[in-house]
Amino acid sequence: MQKRLLLVNPWINDFAAYDLWSAPLGLLSLASTLRENGYEVALVDCLNNLHRGIRAPKRASSGKGNFFKEEIAKPEALRDVPRKYSRYGIPPALFEADLLDMPRPDAIFVTSMMTYWYPGVFETIETLRRALPGVPVVLGGNYATLCTGHATRHSGADIVAAGEGEKALPGVLKDLFNELPSFIPSAEDLDSYPYPAFDLLPGRDQVSVMTSRGCPFRCSYCASHLLSGEFRRRSLIAVVDEIEFWNRKFGIRNFSFYDDALLVEPEARAIPMMEEILQRGMDCSFHCPNGLHLRNMDASLASLMFRAGFRTIRFGFETASALRQTDTGGKVTNEETRDAVACLLEAGYRGDDIGIYILCGLPGQSASEVRESIDFARSCGGRPVITEFSPIPGTPIWKEAVDASPYDIEEEPLYHNNTLLPCRTEEFTYGMYQELKNLARRPLI
Repeated sequence: MQKRLLLVNPWINDFAAYDLWSAPLGLLSLASTLRENGYEVALVDCLNNLHRGIRAPKRASSGKGNFFKEEIAKPEALRDVPRKYSRYGIPPALFEADLLDMPRPDAIFVTSMMTYWYPGVFETIETLRRALPGVPVVLGGNYATLCTGHATRHSGADIVAAGEGEKALPGVLKDLFNELPSFIPSAEDLDSYPYPAFDLLPGRDQVSVMTSRGCPFRCSYCASHLLSGEFRRRSLIAVVDEIEFWNRKFGIRNFSFYDDALLVEPEARAIPMMEEILQRGMDCSFHCPNGLHLRNMDASLASLMFRAGFRTIRFGFETASALRQTDTGGKVTNEETRDAVACLLEAGYRGDDIGIYILCGLPGQSASEVRESIDFARSCGGRPVITEFSPIPGTPIWKEAVDASPYDIEEEPLYHNNTLLPCRTEEFTYGMYQELKNLARRPLI
C-alpha cells in the first residue's frame, strides 16, 4: 500500500515577521523527491495567507505582504522585551481542522527556519501530536541543522535530521519504514532535482526559484556553508526552463530568488540567464530580497537587469568601515558600491528601488559606524535598509558573539533573536538603534 506523508511548514512566533515572497522551498523540493519515490504527499502551510478560514491580510499583487497574526504570550526568556509577541500564520483551530480533514499519514516531516523561531516549531509539533497521536514526526531545516542538540532534547520530534533534506532522506526512510529510496537527486548536479511541488500550495501568486546552493564567500556572520555545503549551481537553461514552466503553465508572473550568489561571475551565469529570459519573451517580474553582490555590477549588467524585469533588488553592503569589510569577508568595498549604484541609477532604477543592507549590532560595532554606513548608502543614491545582526552557531563570528553578548546565546536560541540586538553594549544602546532606524527610513532626496 502506498504510504502517505504529511509535510508541514510551521508557524513563526516572534516580535515581527513579514512575507517577502517567502516559500518553504526546501520542504517543497523534498516533497517532489518523495513523490518521485512513490509516496503520496500532502502539505499544510501554517503560514498560508490564503487559507479559506481567515480574512486575508493586505498583500501586494507581486506576492509579498503581511502574515495573518495573533498576539500570544512572550516566552519567559523574552519577557522583558517591551514589544508585542505574535504567532504568525493560521489559527491553531484551523490547523487542527486541516489535519483532521485529511487521511491519516504514516509519517510527518516538519521544517524549520530561524533558530529563535523554535517556539513556533514546538507548538506545531505539539499540535500534530494532539491531532495525530502515534504518527512519527521528523524535524529538519535550519534550526534542526544549526541547533541539533537543542532540537533533539526539546522539540518533541522522533527524528531530527540535520543538513540538506535530500541527503538525509535515505537514513530517515530507513529509520521510519526500513526501506530506501529508489531515487535521490545528485547533490553535485542541481539539474537532477525535480521542480519543487508548488502545486501543493493553494493560491500561488509567486514562485521561488533556486539557481544555486551554498555560496563561494565565507562571510563571518553567515551560515550558508553550514546549511548548504559547497557552492553548486544549476545550468542557466534549466533555470529559465523552470521559470517558463511556471509562467506558461500556471500563469505565474512574479518570481523570487533567495540565492546567496546570483550575480557571482555574471558573464558565465546571470547575464546569459537574463538574455535567455528576454529572448523567450516572458513578461515576468523578479525579486531578490536576500541580498545580491555589488562587486560585479557595471553599466551593461544593470541595464540588462532592468530590461529583464528585476524589480525588487537588495544588495549586501553591511558596513562602510573598510576594516570591518575585510574582517567580515571582504566581498565589496565602498568604491565598488558607489560605482554599482551609479550604474543602476543610470539604467533606470530609482533610489528607492536600490535597497542596501546595513548590518547593525555586530560584536564590537559602534552606533557611529552604523550611522556612517547609512550616510554612505544615502550619499550613493541608494536606500539604506537596517538588518539587525543575529548570532548563528558555527559561524566564524560565533565565538566573538558569545563573548560579547550579555545573554546566554550558547544555551538558549531565543537569545539569537535580532530584535534583542543580542551583542549590543552600553556604548550602543537600544535608544541609539531606534534613532538609526529612523535615520535609515528618511525619504531620499
